[in-house]
Amino acid sequence: MKFERAAIIGLGLIGASFARALKKHSLAEVVVGCGRGIDNLNFALERGFVDSVTQDPIKAVADADLVVLATPVETLEEMAASISGHLKADSMVIDVGSIKGELVQRVQSLMPGGVEFVGCHPIAGSERSGSSASVEDLFKGAQCIITPTDSNTDEAVGRVRELWEALGSKVSLMDSMEHDVLLGLVSHFPHLAAYAIINAIEDRSEGAIALSGAGLKDTTRIAMSPSALWRDITLMNRDNIVPVLDAFIAELEGIRTSLLKDDASGLEAILKKAEARRKSIEG
Repeated sequence: MKFERAAIIGLGLIGASFARALKKHSLAEVVVGCGRGIDNLNFALERGFVDSVTQDPIKAVADADLVVLATPVETLEEMAASISGHLKADSMVIDVGSIKGELVQRVQSLMPGGVEFVGCHPIAGSERSGSSASVEDLFKGAQCIITPTDSNTDEAVGRVRELWEALGSKVSLMDSMEHDVLLGLVSHFPHLAAYAIINAIEDRSEGAIALSGAGLKDTTRIAMSPSALWRDITLMNRDNIVPVLDAFIAELEGIRTSLLKDDASGLEAILKKAEARRKSIEG
């Protein structure tokens, strides 16, 4: 598989890493980067992550046979609408966002005839942002979830799977609504929990986190992620996040009750259950 021209709309961590991966694996003759920040674009251009840059999405997608929407999820539909009339016939359009749900259906409905949008979510990244944080092997060994719609052809889904596998990803297919339920559990909720842990500590004793050891740093690393990004992601998936927040509060109440009652066996039972479950995912 090789594309003549690929357009990456949004040169943040994921978009720039995707551009670099395309070039490393010689999957595109020309890679065009598009974004709002000129300094970020120039950084990517100067380091050879892309072959050219533009701040105009319409110019970026001109003649592109692969378009990657790597903008924040809350802007995805608007971006798709703005470029729809300028997409090359038979081009492939994908995204890399962590929210799918009904959004993939709406974006697909904006595509012109002959163009298919296939929702994708590479589960990879870090708390850092911008093209300077990009990694050319970011997707190697990472999980990538593809969320086809009823409108997608088997051929289009197959091509998208082949693309991600060429980048070294482990691909799975999933219903878009199921995706949001599961990611609410294993990604969106943990980010909120990490933010809450930091605030709880600092609200109790300002400056305490300066004494953090490896345990607290590991547990809350993702609280360094851009707050605006996670504000929007979690608001968009709140119906799936609130139930797990309720479950988390119930777990905390159980721990609190065991502590107040000096219930060593009850507390150990709670901790051992979590210990065994956490160990099960190692390796």
